[in-house]
Amino acid sequence: MEKTRPLWATPLQFVFACISYAVGLGNVWRFPYLCQMYGGGSFLVPYIIMLVVEGMPLLYLELAVGQRMRQGSIGAWRTVSPYLSGVGVASVVVSFFLCMYYNVVNAWAFWYLFHSFQDPLPWSVCPLNGNRTGYIEECEKASSTQYFWYRKTLNISPSIQESGAVQWEPALCLILAWLVVYLCILRGTESTGKVVYFTALLPYCVLIIYLVRGLTLHGATNGLAYMFTPKMEQLANPKAWINAATQIFFSLGLGFGSLIAFASYNEPSNNCQKHAIIVSIINSSTSIFASIVTFSIYGFKATFNYESCLNKVILLLTNSFDLEDGFLTANNLEQVKDYLASAYPSKYSEVFPQIKNCSLETELETAVQGTGLAFIVYTEAIKNMEVSQLWSVLYFFMLLLLGIGSMLGNTAAILTPLTDSKVISSYLPKEAISGLVCLANCAIGMLFTMEAGSYWFDIFNDYAATLSLLLIVLAETVAVCYLYGLSRFESDLKAMTGRALNWYWKAMWGGVSPLLIISLFIFYLSDYITTGTLRYQAWDAAQGQLVTKDYPPHALAVIGLLVAASTMCIPLGALGTLITRRLKQGDTAPVA
Repeated sequence: MEKTRPLWATPLQFVFACISYAVGLGNVWRFPYLCQMYGGGSFLVPYIIMLVVEGMPLLYLELAVGQRMRQGSIGAWRTVSPYLSGVGVASVVVSFFLCMYYNVVNAWAFWYLFHSFQDPLPWSVCPLNGNRTGYIEECEKASSTQYFWYRKTLNISPSIQESGAVQWEPALCLILAWLVVYLCILRGTESTGKVVYFTALLPYCVLIIYLVRGLTLHGATNGLAYMFTPKMEQLANPKAWINAATQIFFSLGLGFGSLIAFASYNEPSNNCQKHAIIVSIINSSTSIFASIVTFSIYGFKATFNYESCLNKVILLLTNSFDLEDGFLTANNLEQVKDYLASAYPSKYSEVFPQIKNCSLETELETAVQGTGLAFIVYTEAIKNMEVSQLWSVLYFFMLLLLGIGSMLGNTAAILTPLTDSKVISSYLPKEAISGLVCLANCAIGMLFTMEAGSYWFDIFNDYAATLSLLLIVLAETVAVCYLYGLSRFESDLKAMTGRALNWYWKAMWGGVSPLLIISLFIFYLSDYITTGTLRYQAWDAAQGQLVTKDYPPHALAVIGLLVAASTMCIPLGALGTLITRRLKQGDTAPVA
């Protein structure tokens, strides 16, 4: 296998593949949200600590295992111990779940990218009603960006029970997204190695352009001040530390088997320790860099909404009390309101219900993550920019590159163990295996293009990987340190790279990182148990807003199956190996 195994053309290609995989949508739409929720600049303290005690060590562990065993996740863990084949299978199952829904985000990005060439942007104004006498009621009650997302893109149903039909436009975009992924992975490392230069570097070019534009926007400083002003009391909040650890864990893509697959194509002498440090630092730096861009745009959006609110109040009072144009300004508004309330109490009480309470702080505190940030908040800001089409094209092009870059790693986690299998590879060429995996995922992914597809997307996003990945990485760490043996693994690394393992890596692998994972696992398990009935956010077209509903029994059953399907692979794999060995011993036992 070692003689025929394909290799990366250069070590730089491998680093770019890891960066392209690790730096994904979470850096853009999850990290800024966590900063907003947990104390702005003070959130960086637990985040950097978790990077040092959890992120770097576990990333290095996975890269070292892949490079040492030179196989995909299933083969690598089977080599460590035959009883651990279930760990590799669990990684493949989780990666398969991830591929099923993750590429839907790329489909939505394609949909928005195609619509970005229109003037005006289709989400910038509400469409007219059937009589052309006013705007559609749902859009008026929500906003033009929410209407375009929930009605035009998703055509969302009122609840998860009402599945509806497949929406052909998002379905075509999903097929296109899978076709792009297939072309990128067609020839393994040969084609992926060329693509990662673009998927790793171009998002940074777009982010830099957006940073320059963001910093020149009116109100950008309000957003940046909000981000960098530390709320030190949040350091005493356990959830800030738990979310920092979780963000590091999932952002680096640990446990999926993708990093093991990428490292298996390295030269054995490759300095994977250096690469682990580089990738983890670049990944975390990108999150902070993306947050600066996001908060400058947040500041612009918040300031724009705040000033629009003030202008509406000024116009209302000017017309209601026949004030001179230009007399009322943002500076004297509160004083004039007090005067009008005392001088004309009856008339002011009539107008008072229509006066909105405008607050810049409230606008900045509106925390949104995930698809809500990517497809509603950003589009809300973009529509108010000059040359909005250009900024929209750049933004969704960047989202696509980030999404496709991550998909290359997700598919590698599935394909590498399959192509490593002598049974499968003897019957099917690499291109056919890649095609079948893409086809199967695309077919199942059609579920997410139905009217209730967004609700199922949230289920997969919330429950398909969380507990499973924690259990997988815990099993990996325990396997290397206590089954394979830390001293034995240390001597393997020294023989491979010529470098001794220092005390930091041994301390993290042997004690700190496993204890941290166990703590996270207990927290998530207790959180699921104490939450009670699981709930989801459903779109109410009549109110033009999200409402909370309980998951029906069949959705709860799917959640249970998602968690069990991957976690049960680990004990079942060990049990299967034990039974097989016992049966073989029985067959070879001498007859008395």
